[in-house]
Amino acid sequence: MMLNDWHKPVMCVEAIDCLRLKPGLTVVDATIGTAGHASKILEAIAPSGRLIGIDRDADSLAIAEENLKRYKNNVTLVHSDFRNIDKVLDSLNIGQVDGILFDLGVSSYQLDTKERGFSFRYDAPLDMRMDKTSYIAAYDLVNNLTEKEISDILWSFGQERWHKPIAKHLVRERLGVPVSTTAQLRDIVLKAIPRKFGRSRIHPATRTFQALRIAVNRELEALEEALSKVPRFLKKGGVISVISFHSLEDRIVKHNFKDLGQEGIYQVITKKPITPEEGEVADNPRARSGKLRAARRR
Repeated sequence: MMLNDWHKPVMCVEAIDCLRLKPGLTVVDATIGTAGHASKILEAIAPSGRLIGIDRDADSLAIAEENLKRYKNNVTLVHSDFRNIDKVLDSLNIGQVDGILFDLGVSSYQLDTKERGFSFRYDAPLDMRMDKTSYIAAYDLVNNLTEKEISDILWSFGQERWHKPIAKHLVRERLGVPVSTTAQLRDIVLKAIPRKFGRSRIHPATRTFQALRIAVNRELEALEEALSKVPRFLKKGGVISVISFHSLEDRIVKHNFKDLGQEGIYQVITKKPITPEEGEVADNPRARSGKLRAARRR
């Protein structure tokens, strides 16, 4: 497998169009992953443009570096959480940039590397850390939080209808043996949900895994913090594009753009979110829930 086959960037054409790229611009890819979007950005801003790529996942950054080696003189890669975008740009002595892209989805590399523990499709350690140097993994949450705390996470971050019975089953199961693998957690969810509701298009464990991943990585908190820092670094006319994959993220982005628009800081480009074309979804089913919003700095 080619390194750049790990990840198919979602709505790449649309995101690039929103950024209005041309040679010589400076752009931040705040979630560079394995460089799916970044390679297309660099094609547009080369030969004199500059890309700053940020990611929490050191393994993804290593793949990105290999995938972008022909642009090595145009790229600076930084291992950091995008909530630290101000510290990253300040450390590079970059005052303002022409565009910023956030792709909030979990990368195919992370999902398909079973030992990372993101997916219920594999039997793997219950991890889910995007940054493997972080202290708290999903294992710690499911084995140490109270039943109510687990239930609250499943509802708040996964909007899981069966949050209470799932939390109850989980706490009961861990009395005998710690819940240490993705397969154990998946099976607990399946036992907790009434059988007639377990045959939907979306796997019954999807929302539970999403909720725990968001909690482990403090994703919504990080997003709110990062978005609050962006206006300082966008040049007049510069664009921020954000691709989200669930309603909690999209709501945060929508309200941020709306509020800053009312303050005269942004001009919202996307009155309604852009969604993937049918052909893209057919080619890449993981794109189906993607929503793209963009705003221009006034």
